[in-house]
Amino acid sequence: MEHITFLVAVVIITALAFDFTNGFHDTANAMATSIATGALKPKVAVAIAAVLNFAGAFLSVKVATTISGGIVNEKTGLQPSIIFAALVGAILWNLLTWLKGLPSSSSHALYGGLIGATVVGVGIHGVNFTTVVSKILIPAVASPIVAGVASWGATKLAYLITRNGNQKTTTKGFKRGQMFSSSLISLAHGTNDAQKTMGIITLALVSAGALHKGAQPPTWVIVSAGAAIALGTYMGGWRIIRSMGSGLADIKPPQGFASETAAATVILTSSHMGYGLSTTQVCSGGIMGAGLGGPAGKLRWSLVRRMVYTWGLTLPAAATVAGIAAFVADKGDWGVVVVGAALVIGSGAMWMLSRRQPVHADNVNDVTPVEVPAAQTAPGAPTTATATVAA
Repeated sequence: MEHITFLVAVVIITALAFDFTNGFHDTANAMATSIATGALKPKVAVAIAAVLNFAGAFLSVKVATTISGGIVNEKTGLQPSIIFAALVGAILWNLLTWLKGLPSSSSHALYGGLIGATVVGVGIHGVNFTTVVSKILIPAVASPIVAGVASWGATKLAYLITRNGNQKTTTKGFKRGQMFSSSLISLAHGTNDAQKTMGIITLALVSAGALHKGAQPPTWVIVSAGAAIALGTYMGGWRIIRSMGSGLADIKPPQGFASETAAATVILTSSHMGYGLSTTQVCSGGIMGAGLGGPAGKLRWSLVRRMVYTWGLTLPAAATVAGIAAFVADKGDWGVVVVGAALVIGSGAMWMLSRRQPVHADNVNDVTPVEVPAAQTAPGAPTTATATVAA
């Protein structure tokens, strides 16, 4: 019993560590466009996002119950070591995509890790694939499209309504609107993403017999999950903020307001229905829709392609890493120690690599010139051009 209690404690700490990475990985979802347009100063933006992420954690537990009693079958004898392996896969993928400045899905990293570890540790019957399809895969495809179309329409409408207005006054008004719309996304993000960690911790407590099957997250779980994601959010995922704020498109205040409003609506609606969608994909879809709906109607398609490829790889990549971790962790105490050491070493290595080209609040809106193949430049232009990418 002492071993199980200690292992459950390790799982809870690791789950909160994932929640922390989820926070700084997804800060860009709410605040990237507001920072890029100058509606909010970077440090003020992440502080607001942190507070509202914490508040959002208390609004609902429907997504948490989707994870703790929906994705996996609680009756298959799932052990805490399997949940630990799932978290390792999710954290390592989160850190890798953060290092590359790619706005991938922390949610799908967690789902992939849980699925991969469960299949290896319990068997394929341990996963409720009907729930996976209906509440994860279908929303993963539909939500960014819905947000993108809504954002495109809202952007067109915003420019239509203000076409004869004073540009300075209009810009100021939309920046004020972004303060509200970005805050609404932060609240929605806390409602959706903090619940995923709640679900994982609840699942660990159920697997150890500390809670009965089908139990909802205790209050201390809700508070700790909300605090962890808020702290991570306050740290600021500046690399991804740069990619989403200025890497996908040149976003102006009307576009920022439209994309944030559309994304918040989709996220809050889905959270109410218990769908564990990716807030990253929703917000990215909103930004792409706003970019296409703006006067220039342009996106930086090279980053869009990289981002979409990353979305497709996230779930299977996290599942593969978690599956390997589950195989090792299932060998006993030494296996759990090896997996834990791999997590610490891998995380430390990626943090050290990130220090070579640091991105922070003071340079988040800077751009980095990179070479673009001649085929992508305008006729008669030099053979290389510059594009905006995350450092």
